[in-house]
Amino acid sequence: MPRLSEVIAALDALWPPERAEEWDAVGTVCGDPDADVTRVLFAVDPVQEIADEAIALGADLIVTHHPLYLRGTTTVAATHFKGRVVHTLIKHDIALHVAHTNADTADPGVSDALAGALDLRVVGPLVPENGLGRICELDHPLTLGEFAAHAAKRLPATAQGIRIAGDPDAIVRRVAVSGGSGDSLFGAVRAAGVDAFLTADLRHHPASEAVQQSPLGLVDAAHWATEWPWCEQAAAQLDEISDRHGWGLRVHVSKTVTDPWSSHHTSGAPN
Repeated sequence: MPRLSEVIAALDALWPPERAEEWDAVGTVCGDPDADVTRVLFAVDPVQEIADEAIALGADLIVTHHPLYLRGTTTVAATHFKGRVVHTLIKHDIALHVAHTNADTADPGVSDALAGALDLRVVGPLVPENGLGRICELDHPLTLGEFAAHAAKRLPATAQGIRIAGDPDAIVRRVAVSGGSGDSLFGAVRAAGVDAFLTADLRHHPASEAVQQSPLGLVDAAHWATEWPWCEQAAAQLDEISDRHGWGLRVHVSKTVTDPWSSHHTSGAPN
């Protein structure tokens, strides 16, 4: 049975904290380094639902992709929802560890997991300088509409679903993918010469400019859905480490949908 400090050292070897962006907040949020760890829960968001799930599961450690305190704080009072999460975890001896942009740039990282969920063949990083995103190839060509439908079937269900921009009948052979918010990567996407770009959180102006400049197809999924596959990949990585060291950890992936959008209605007002 490993101590928390041993498990964290293994996680930091997978996703070195020094690879995180300067603005990021990664690492251990709470937890006793000398506490024993027997069960680990992976999730995208460190929200109350995940803390409650960890309690029900009997987990000693939660590993999330998103930070709890991205912009810092001066209090963890339970009068705020983030403070309540901290109080809940500490009361139940549950540690919280975050791997965010250091998991985005890892190899394998968040975008590798996204590509794997979509059955795409990774041929290289989208941004070689920092390892963000992946350039991928399809096993056989699809139209943009067919590719979007494939993504909708393979990614976890969310209220948003999948949106596309561009000609739905355009042929797609090579795609760029980036888990999470990706509209800052349009320059790299255009330079890569791909047929489509699958990511999340695409804003109006960058998306409009992208489709006006080229025949690039855009596939916009929910942020949570594009990052959840990483949880399964990360859990498998920790499972392998546990087996190698004889730790006997029980590793779980939360299937709780913590995407903040809960409903979707197609608008139909007359123009």
